[in-house]
Amino acid sequence: MTARLAVMLSGSGRTLLNLVECIRAGRLHAEIALVIASRECLGAERARQAGIETVVLKGEIPRDVLQHTLTQHRIDWVVLAGYLKRIAIPPAYRGRIVNIHPSLLPEFGGHGMYGHHVHEAVLRAGRDRSGCTVHLVDDEYDRGPILLQKSCPVLPGDTPDTLAARVFELECRAYPEALERLLASGVSPMAGPRKGENR
Repeated sequence: MTARLAVMLSGSGRTLLNLVECIRAGRLHAEIALVIASRECLGAERARQAGIETVVLKGEIPRDVLQHTLTQHRIDWVVLAGYLKRIAIPPAYRGRIVNIHPSLLPEFGGHGMYGHHVHEAVLRAGRDRSGCTVHLVDDEYDRGPILLQKSCPVLPGDTPDTLAARVFELECRAYPEALERLLASGVSPMAGPRKGENR
């Protein structure tokens, strides 16, 4: 059976649109059954335009509310796509929530490290490579088991914007690839994944 995904977002919905396109193209064998937005935003609007049931749950969602919402919609996996609130993981979904982060974790992760904050930190640190990391979500920011990483060079003269654009191109490939591997593995979500290779 096709896996039913819930996508959680807080912003523009670019990652959501990429996943929708990958599903339509047959590169990701799943169905986005629900979008949960932390506020009214462009991502919520885009989800509705794509015909996806969308709910807005503001602030940090109580564990029991999230559990009820996910089970009500028969969700198999939760996919974070620029979701900026802390997740209180329901017991039934431990090991079943996936995130993508715009750096090569464990570097440049943690509370407050998202979007331009990450790219600015990479440039300040003088790194010659950056990239993205797909990982399972646990109770600490950006600390869950790594599923897949993809890397790119940091170029002379890069700004946070130019680096962000290059990393987002990687994210558009890495997220559906990691999700497809996860869904195709046939392994129970609770068993935990293998660490992905850095590319």
